Amino acid sequence: MTQMMKHLKEKMKMVPVPEQAHGNFFEGDCYIILNVSNSTSQSTDIHYWIGNTSSQDEQGAAAIYVTQLDKYLGGSPVQYREVQGCESAKFKSYFKNGLIYKKGGAGSGFTHVETNTFNIQRLLHVKGTKHVTAREVEVSWSSFNLGDIFLLDLGKAVIQWNGPQSNRQEKLKAVLLAQDIRDRERGGRAQIGVIEGGQEEASPELMKLMISVLGQRTGHLKESIPDDKPDQNQTSIIKLYHVSDASGQLLVQEVATSPLTQDLLSSSDCYILDQGGSSVMVWKGKAASDEERSSALSRAVGFIKAKNYPSNTKVEVMSEGGESAMFKHLFKSWKEKGQTQGLGRTHSVGKIAKVDQVKFDVMELHAQPKLAAQERMVDDASGHIQVWRIENLELKEVNPSTFGQFYGGDCYLVLYTYNRANKQQYILYMWQGRHATQDEVTACAYQAVNLDNKYNGAPTQVRVVMGKEPRHFLAIFKGRLIIFEGGTGRPGVVNPDPGARLFQVRGTHEMNTKATEVPGRASSLNTNDVFLLKTHQNVFLWYGKGCSGDEREMGKAVADLLSEQDKQIVMEGQEPAAFWVALGGKAPYATDKRLEKEVAPHEPRLFECSNQTGRFLMTEVADFTQDDLDEDDVMLLDTWEEIFLWIGNSANQYETQESYNSAVEYLKTHPAGRDPGTPITTVKQGHEPPTFTGWFNAWDAHKWSVSQTGSYSAPGGPGNIKSHNQRMSSSISNAYVDQSLSRAKPSGMLHSEQLVKTPNQLPQGLDPEKREVGTETFSVEASFCNEIKNKKSNCDSIYT
Repeated sequence: MTQMMKHLKEKMKMVPVPEQAHGNFFEGDCYIILNVSNSTSQSTDIHYWIGNTSSQDEQGAAAIYVTQLDKYLGGSPVQYREVQGCESAKFKSYFKNGLIYKKGGAGSGFTHVETNTFNIQRLLHVKGTKHVTAREVEVSWSSFNLGDIFLLDLGKAVIQWNGPQSNRQEKLKAVLLAQDIRDRERGGRAQIGVIEGGQEEASPELMKLMISVLGQRTGHLKESIPDDKPDQNQTSIIKLYHVSDASGQLLVQEVATSPLTQDLLSSSDCYILDQGGSSVMVWKGKAASDEERSSALSRAVGFIKAKNYPSNTKVEVMSEGGESAMFKHLFKSWKEKGQTQGLGRTHSVGKIAKVDQVKFDVMELHAQPKLAAQERMVDDASGHIQVWRIENLELKEVNPSTFGQFYGGDCYLVLYTYNRANKQQYILYMWQGRHATQDEVTACAYQAVNLDNKYNGAPTQVRVVMGKEPRHFLAIFKGRLIIFEGGTGRPGVVNPDPGARLFQVRGTHEMNTKATEVPGRASSLNTNDVFLLKTHQNVFLWYGKGCSGDEREMGKAVADLLSEQDKQIVMEGQEPAAFWVALGGKAPYATDKRLEKEVAPHEPRLFECSNQTGRFLMTEVADFTQDDLDEDDVMLLDTWEEIFLWIGNSANQYETQESYNSAVEYLKTHPAGRDPGTPITTVKQGHEPPTFTGWFNAWDAHKWSVSQTGSYSAPGGPGNIKSHNQRMSSSISNAYVDQSLSRAKPSGMLHSEQLVKTPNQLPQGLDPEKREVGTETFSVEASFCNEIKNKKSNCDSIYT
């Protein structure tokens, strides 16, 4: 496989990267990442990543492939140029557990990460708290410093060494990265040990192993290295340039400075927007010449050189109708062409611009591959499904009559079988309930490995976190997807009676509908959605003023699944007294009808805020959810009409005191010339009003009700330390991680004696002397567009 990949690289062709290697980047290579968003706007993004030691030929070939791919997808994607070490927040958001930079590339005969390979010895230098990066460094004590975290990866053991000056958030992120290496690269069979750098004597066995690899340490470790400054995603100095080749040569002419208005953009031309040198954006009019459109990316790079900007300056390229949220935020006002009234999903062929609202026709997937890519659907969801629930750590088949009903206290495996090119294909979804035990989550991963082996590694494995179900997962249940907040679906188990149950129904047809249980109180309502309230006596179907007819129809269908009782239709503003009584009384709820227009003029954006450099700097959090609100930070939510400052309970005191002034400064310096009178609302963690929570899907009001400890435990990681004092095996490299460990004790340390799992404790069918069959890697045929056409669209695709 190594030679084949090297041969392809020498000919400057693309090679698919196996999913278990996503997030690993060789410094000597270039990569292309295709991301199809599952959001309402169904945006498509293409990123091409440039390694620090990649050749000019590779960089040029990557740019050409990006241009061809963009053209093949109808010119709708936004293109991003990413340089190692300076990646955009959007790019980093795809790899929640961090990026790993690996030495070498094609020239060094690299091989991608292969599951269950244990012959490894490397040292990773981990940096960052919000977006983590890990770089391979020399396996030596000389690489260490007091302020950072290092992972010594020995294949069957990953030892995390925490610098004495590192903080809790950095330790947590490093734990998540270690777990990601264990789960994706080692099939879950590797140990994770944690050493506190200031208390090394507390982990003698782990230190003995480190010394056996690194040698005896002499002298003092280096002082900490300052973290990189946060990205400055806002600058008030922006300029718009007109790009033309009408005279036979490239002419770039400045046409306006901030604040910009949308009418400056002409469909017959291309433009370069210079954001004060921090980023360069290229806008391609739909009527611009083919030559102007195809050379947009190269012209942006040429513009950077002409301006003497750093070579790592960020570049975005977009077409008219497919502008990124960041681009639109730089304009005083923005109006979507063809924007329609009423809720409901729309789609168009070959472009992002909105058209008249129509229902999604699954048959179009076969006739229009471009649409299939935009919809992130591998097929029309007509394949065969099998569902298992984890019971007593084993698989228990679920009765087909309850398919689509998922309980937050359970974990499930869903095997989807479909045909492509007269060959059976498989997708294995691992659905993890929010309230499932760690033992069940671990067993789910183990059983997925067993099931994967049963099909010779053919299934595509997709981890599905409760509340973040992908589009195809919704579609295969044909509008019958119902997610219960807690409890279990196990037969014979009586779940606690919650009294009134409230379900939020979202979707316009059976291919995109799901019902999610939310807290049964009035504050959970949202004027844009349909809600089902089920009590012992009544079933109410509540229609918000902002919902569409299609959504109301799907609400009725879901209501019939949940109850055979007669349903009482309740229109917002005309609720009977019994409705409010069931919810515990009236209370404020989200009434902003922002979704009456399918695409808001300006999409909401979330930022992590920092004043550490003396200026208000922000790092954007892409595709945000409630989980992105970090208790150690001040977060800024910009909904355009209002600014929210969310103060975490453990936020820095200075940032908390200065947060209001920072928000004022944000408005004052915004390049779009924002109204300085825009309301600024400060909210405290755990006390969020509905005007804030309404911007988050399925907000959990009790997320922070349990007191937080000072630990840095993470799901599936070090924790729930056993009380008895076991002694560690003399050879940690031959032991397997105890996957039954759940949450960390307050110290956050995982000691060596808790790590051992003997071979007879492994799941049935796993041979400790053999590695499991890895996922098959395949090469690209002569025309990579054919591969894009057939590529599974439920997962992001990465090519190198």
